Amino acid sequence: MEPRERNAGAAVWTVAAALLAGAAGAQETVDTAPEAEDDSPTEQSTASSGPIEEVVVLGRLINATQQLINERQDDEVVSDVMGSEMISRLGDTTVAVALRRSPGLSLVNEKFIYVRGLGERYSSTLLNGATIPSPDLTRNVIPLDIFPTSIVSSLRVQKAYSADMPAAFGGGAVDIRTKGIPSGFTYAIEVGSGYNFENDGDAYSYPGGGSDRWGTDDGSRALSTQLESQIARFLGNLDVQGILDRLRKEGNHDATVEDARRINRELALHLNRDVSVEEESIHPDLDLKASIGNNMTLGDDWDVGFLFGAGYKTTWRENERLSRNFNFPDERTDTKLESTYTVDITGTANFGLSYLGEHEVATTSLFLRNTDDETTIRDFFNENREISDEIGFRNYSVLFEERELIVNQVKGSHRFGELTRELPVLNWFDRDWIPLDAEVSWFHSDTVVQTDIPNQVTVKAQTVTAPTTGEVISSVINADASTSDFRFTLLDDDVLNYGWRFNVPFATTNWFLEASGGYEHAQKTRTYQQSQFRLGAFSVADPRILEGAIGEVFSDANIMDPANDFVFDRTGTNNQSYLAATMTEAVFGKIDVIWKEVWRLSAGARWEDYKQVALDWNPYGFTINDPVVTTDPERLEQSTFAQDNIYPSVSLTWIAPFWQWEWAERFQVRLGWSETVVRPDLREITDASYIDPVTDDLVDGNPGVIPSDVANYDMRAELFFANGDNLTLSVFHKDIVNPIEFFESAASDTTVAREIVNATSAEVSGVEVEALKELSFLSGMVGDWINMFFVQANLTLQDSELVAGEKADAPTNDIRPLAGASEYVANGMLGFDSDNGRHAATLVYNVFGERLYVAGRLGAPDGYEQPYHSLDFTYSWFPAEAITVKAKLRNILDGTVEIEREGVVVFSERPGSAASISFKWAY
Repeated sequence: MEPRERNAGAAVWTVAAALLAGAAGAQETVDTAPEAEDDSPTEQSTASSGPIEEVVVLGRLINATQQLINERQDDEVVSDVMGSEMISRLGDTTVAVALRRSPGLSLVNEKFIYVRGLGERYSSTLLNGATIPSPDLTRNVIPLDIFPTSIVSSLRVQKAYSADMPAAFGGGAVDIRTKGIPSGFTYAIEVGSGYNFENDGDAYSYPGGGSDRWGTDDGSRALSTQLESQIARFLGNLDVQGILDRLRKEGNHDATVEDARRINRELALHLNRDVSVEEESIHPDLDLKASIGNNMTLGDDWDVGFLFGAGYKTTWRENERLSRNFNFPDERTDTKLESTYTVDITGTANFGLSYLGEHEVATTSLFLRNTDDETTIRDFFNENREISDEIGFRNYSVLFEERELIVNQVKGSHRFGELTRELPVLNWFDRDWIPLDAEVSWFHSDTVVQTDIPNQVTVKAQTVTAPTTGEVISSVINADASTSDFRFTLLDDDVLNYGWRFNVPFATTNWFLEASGGYEHAQKTRTYQQSQFRLGAFSVADPRILEGAIGEVFSDANIMDPANDFVFDRTGTNNQSYLAATMTEAVFGKIDVIWKEVWRLSAGARWEDYKQVALDWNPYGFTINDPVVTTDPERLEQSTFAQDNIYPSVSLTWIAPFWQWEWAERFQVRLGWSETVVRPDLREITDASYIDPVTDDLVDGNPGVIPSDVANYDMRAELFFANGDNLTLSVFHKDIVNPIEFFESAASDTTVAREIVNATSAEVSGVEVEALKELSFLSGMVGDWINMFFVQANLTLQDSELVAGEKADAPTNDIRPLAGASEYVANGMLGFDSDNGRHAATLVYNVFGERLYVAGRLGAPDGYEQPYHSLDFTYSWFPAEAITVKAKLRNILDGTVEIEREGVVVFSERPGSAASISFKWAY
């Protein structure tokens, strides 16, 4: 198979030049349109300089959008900012979905953000500027669907590196900035409900626990302490022979094989086997939110404030996924019917203290719980049983995954301003040696993440099926030793991040200079434990037993009946669990120089000392030959890695004087260059193997993988107009040495395996265009009603190329695009604001181009996810100043997610359309 031809960079640079050349002429045409009358309510709202909150109450999104443009144009590097007003207007409920509206960002698996064509590992996430861990079991990057947009003040996507950021920077960094102290008394109560039209009214479920509605297990699923004590007693050997040997070593020399078999079966009774799959009626979504806060003045100098918030949300979703074998698409299929009950609980507490307006201390505490309770029936055929054989395979699976994130942050800033300089307490020393408005800031962040999956169960069955359709006619539970798999997984991550920085400004008639620097410390510790057991029967006295429900087949009576040959054992390879840690010490320095408000130079460097260690951990290592952690010096040395390096950044901005541009209020061009690093996940640098929950592939770690070095080049041209319109053009290029990528590896016929390796090189180039435009210039042609509409759009065109190199195992194409990189991403929004400020509506469109999903091996073609078109509509009604009624339609086009290999659809899934309505009362 011939590889796709790639010429990364040439096309996008040509497009960039053409777009930039045509920008001025287009705006001159726009400005010749008639202006709206000065007494128009729309124009009055647009020209208002009042608080953003008032704009939102009146339904005027465009002003809120223009306010955020000010932050972006004053940034020293290329960045995009999305505020809570914009997010609310779009109707997005999670940070992940909201970010896909930003230029150059695409959403994968509804969780992970790809920035500028680079996979999730090349993006990093901060919370209020601090590093936080990921609750995802298999990825270093945080699944952004766990963050509700209700806690967000703004989202900042920094696409160009600066030295005050962590050097682990690839495509970009997302900073989730949570809501802080309000300016005065405020409260809000919101009630909402919704429904996904893929739900048919009944969903698969199973007997759960009494606390499921709160997203936590009540202990009924947990690994019992009795079983754990017996595992220790028998030194991890739970098969019949291991039990018999231990009994005799304990002094019971009369113990028989039958005694050991009885104990073996008794051990199985400690598992929760009441997991019979059943159908139950489901209810619509429920979404509750509430918040209260205030800001109070204490005397003339002090201000104190607080903000508390809470949220509770439940959803039911039904999903059908169909996979096909590329070579035998009609004979070897895999159908999954999955029902998921999701609970999201959020709690926030913020406190703030301000003195003289120049000294501030603030705390942020955040609690997030995201729980998915999944029940799945999977019917599949493979090379052993095809559809035409009229027999197939079935798996029943249940999974209860509880993810919790607890964040406690405190930060402070202290500015040596005019009021501080006049404090009597400072009379004892000469104030003049400290420059006016010099500032010191500091932060301390402690985050704990836990992911708990108690009693993940898979039960195997065989089916009798229709000859052409594969439809299941009947099914029975398998009779073998590995019929059922019981898995218990626990991940604990603890991240401590703290640091300080200073800013010292200097100003003359023509020059402004700010020198800054600081220190940052970050450390992460992780424990990952997985325990796995199997239970099955070699034979049963009455075959009709296997036709019953799961809970009946594995009942106490059936297991303990000697006529049924049930066996229980611990399974797995003893290398799924691991211990890992990282520590980073960093020092940085920067200068920011502005000359005559025309030229701006920002340059800096960051030194990072990075250390990591990752060790396989056997929680059931009870002997010298099978230790808990290896003591072999060579393996211990291979498990560690250390690196220190300097990461520079330079940004140059030219700001055109306003009198030279009659048709634009401001025009500026930024150029940027930097060097950064992308490091592997802690799990990837161990020998641990695991099943990827997204792809169902077997993934092997690689202790030999090393960090990737990235060179970043950026250019952005921005036009800002007096009426708030703007036009932005960005061009970027990245060169990556030793990129970290997944490649398919050798495996059995029924298993797809991937391994993490360093490819030789990669590069990605692209151009981004973004524009915001009111439609009042059309009023002379169509009437004043058009003044109530505006449009906002962005388009990203990009090209990527990866050279696999020698470490990849026989890839079909040695040169291919980067996984997840699409050739284009487009967003469009049509906004409406009524002239009386009581109604607002938004129609939002999103599409991404074909993107590589899985790379082929040994001649198998690459798999590409096909373009997906999404259309969302949000309508808001403001019947009173304190009341908002909002209705949303999601995924109106009701498209299908498809992955193709040379024209054959090998995967398809329908996310479904959804509708929701909410009522909010706020002050």
